[in-house]
Amino acid sequence: MANDSTSLRQDVSAIIPCLDEEGAIGPCVAAVLAHGLGEVIVVDGQSADRTAQRAAAAGAKVLIAPARGYGQAMLSGLAALSPRCTIVLFIDGDGSDRPELIPAVLGPIESGRADFVLGSRLRGEREPGSLGASQIVAGHLAGWLIRLLYGVRFTDMSPFRAIRRDVLDRLGMVEETFGWNLEMQMRVAAAGLRVIEVPVGQRRRAGGVSKVSGDWRRAALAAWVLVRSFCRLAWRLRRAGPAASGRPQVS
Repeated sequence: MANDSTSLRQDVSAIIPCLDEEGAIGPCVAAVLAHGLGEVIVVDGQSADRTAQRAAAAGAKVLIAPARGYGQAMLSGLAALSPRCTIVLFIDGDGSDRPELIPAVLGPIESGRADFVLGSRLRGEREPGSLGASQIVAGHLAGWLIRLLYGVRFTDMSPFRAIRRDVLDRLGMVEETFGWNLEMQMRVAAAGLRVIEVPVGQRRRAGGVSKVSGDWRRAALAAWVLVRSFCRLAWRLRRAGPAASGRPQVS
């Protein structure tokens, strides 16, 4: 499959979680669809504005999450994937991720070189003020902990990522909070999957308010959730052994 931005990628589905981001979601959906993806699923976390309407008008399949929570939105999106989907792309709907870099994120999977691709905001060009200090520290800390336990190096916990669907189905994702991204990276590392990290940078958000970095109180709460998730999942994976990671089933 060709990797240019005009190629049709009907086997790729994008999941976009959002909450109160009506100012950014429409252009984001349009930019993602411009890459020829088979579907864009926007999971709205019960927004108080017109996020859902703007997403639908731009061409997305819109779901309303049964409850708020980042992981809850992701799980809802996964349950709605088309049967023809073979690659799942995740991207935020606030305009901070760069849709023009979708080919760079999908490329290693499409060419058969990777099972999971993480777009690193810390390795790419970042607009001033696009990432808070707490987000940068959290990315480095999580990367260090994962490398310590599993020998896999990550520099970030960016929401901009892609994974083979068959592999994702076997990971057993369960996290319903902001620990979702961390859980995926830990399970990917524990399973010994082929991982490639590509630089994607970060823009300042075009709409909505950050749920994790708007102020230090929110950032501290998010950090606590991530640390708690890391400890809980590390213990779970250690106790369950290879069966929890799906290692014997991953090609």
